[in-house]
Amino acid sequence: MSKIRIYSLAKDLGVDNHKLLEILDSLGVSYKSVSSTLDEDTVETIKEILAGEAEAGTASAAAPDATDVQAPAQPAPATAAPAPSAASTPSAAPAQSAAPATATLTQNAAPAAPHPAPSAAPAVATQEVASLPTTVEIPHRAPVVTIMGHVDHGKTSLLDYIRKTKVAAKEAGGITQHVGAFEAKTSKGRIVFIDTPGHEAFTTIRARGANVADIAIIVVAADDSIMPQTREAVAHAQAAKVPLIVAVNKIDLPQADVERVKTDLTTLNLVPEEYGGDTVVVPVSAKTGEGVEDLLEYISLTAELEDLRADPKGEFSGVVIESRVDKQAGVLATVMVQQGTVHVGDFLVVGENYGKIKAMTDSNGERIKSAGPSTPVQVLGFSDAPSSGDTVKSAKNEHAAREVVAGRVDQRRDAEDARVRRKLSLDDIMGPLGEVREVNLVLRADTQGSVEAIQGILAKKQSDDVKLNVMLAGIGAPTEGDVLLASTAEATILCFSVTPSGSVKKVADQKAVELKSFRIIYELIDEVDRLIKGNLEPVFEERYLGRAEVRMVIRHPKNGNIAGSYITDGSFKRNAKAKVTRGRTVVYEGTVVGLKRFKDDVREVQQGYECGINLDWNDVQEGDIIEASEMVEVQQA
Repeated sequence: MSKIRIYSLAKDLGVDNHKLLEILDSLGVSYKSVSSTLDEDTVETIKEILAGEAEAGTASAAAPDATDVQAPAQPAPATAAPAPSAASTPSAAPAQSAAPATATLTQNAAPAAPHPAPSAAPAVATQEVASLPTTVEIPHRAPVVTIMGHVDHGKTSLLDYIRKTKVAAKEAGGITQHVGAFEAKTSKGRIVFIDTPGHEAFTTIRARGANVADIAIIVVAADDSIMPQTREAVAHAQAAKVPLIVAVNKIDLPQADVERVKTDLTTLNLVPEEYGGDTVVVPVSAKTGEGVEDLLEYISLTAELEDLRADPKGEFSGVVIESRVDKQAGVLATVMVQQGTVHVGDFLVVGENYGKIKAMTDSNGERIKSAGPSTPVQVLGFSDAPSSGDTVKSAKNEHAAREVVAGRVDQRRDAEDARVRRKLSLDDIMGPLGEVREVNLVLRADTQGSVEAIQGILAKKQSDDVKLNVMLAGIGAPTEGDVLLASTAEATILCFSVTPSGSVKKVADQKAVELKSFRIIYELIDEVDRLIKGNLEPVFEERYLGRAEVRMVIRHPKNGNIAGSYITDGSFKRNAKAKVTRGRTVVYEGTVVGLKRFKDDVREVQQGYECGINLDWNDVQEGDIIEASEMVEVQQA
């Protein structure tokens, strides 16, 4: 028997992928993902375990217990009854007997129908179904997928093929220009594809704090392999921290070289599973359809492992994918429903605007009255076109919507005022102490040789405390997409021998992104050193300043007792640390809050001079010895 992939075995045995992974964990079998392969011995062991569990379950069902005696007779075994009927046990049955029914209903609930259909069950059964745990009300939702990659590598062709084969013919026409998303129906359930944004639009949405896509598909042409926009797409997907699947397209071409693509992916830190990594790589042809079913299978498997859930009865929230102004209809906004359910007539709040839904259209172009999680809808009712990535919330009525908008306006103004007054703390600048810092960089240079040379130097600059993460390295001047990526990932853009355009500089200023250009390599390296130093925990040491002898104590009505002293060694500085010794005992440690020469306040007094030393302590006595020191940052190599 040849090796078999985990997900294929799960499908053959009729068990859940999570169940199979749990068995593998218990056996101590290592795997990368559900697409990892298992040998014949492991497969046989798994089959024996499942067979043993099945026998134990049969024996348990056959043995009567106290619960079976007390419960009324049923026309069929509980395990064979539909989930809703399992909850229809009369209320006289013990509470324990309801637990298995709850579990069965939770696991077997279909995503497309989270609420059981009404039946002829008595009123008691209706109450019991309503009292089930909230897991029943939060079913698995369809994954939302975005496709990115280099121009002409077949992103649109792949979407077109999926749309034509997985969506009814009457639904295909005009979907892209109207809704910007479509739903594909597969053997594993629904998959929602966003076909509007490229990777820059994808990051624009992410920059606004929204995460629309659950999975990113990176399309790479088998005859071209990795290209500049491929690198950008990967960087944007990694910045968004979403699962990533690589689709190697155009395998039908005679010059296609899938192995070359897999090898080149390793340069982007994407190691294919066949090479011992965890990146799923699927060869496909958007022209012939070869491998497309495998791609959809992997999407479903990834979604299953991500355990994507949503509550259709919860508070509504969604994200704007795109918006446009139609000359006849007005403002049309495509919204992806993420939680809850939205209805025609609801009041929605977007940013500092609100509107009432006059009409909704689904991805088929048909009018609908409501939409649940993972459903893209086109909404008519906003007065102003919202921006991509704007979060959408619902309000009970127009008055509540206006209150929400007014509150957001006040919050924005307060935040703007606070931003002007606010001084950054050490944690704000460097993050919590004691953890490895990560410096994100976007690198642009004039030639590939320059890029590789700089990357080589940066690799040597990393340490145990600071990691340099080059999110994107490319040839040519930085683009607005680079700025969006840097804004999302809080990265610095470094340019060598290339000059950013005025429009790119303007966008960088607007988004507070550091964009720096260098003509000399050493200046760029100095900037990297500065970034590293700014992300290291500072190391301080106490450095001795001087010593003074207290010769008299001066009583001051406002400043307390002042030590009239003579500097016998070194010097004293205002705000220095102070230690007072009386005999051999240290009686005080604090701060020099003030220094005086005669009646004048001074910053420093040198050896051989008399002065008045004001401590934040009033028990100083004649004969005390005061030592001054300061904390100095140690320069790190």
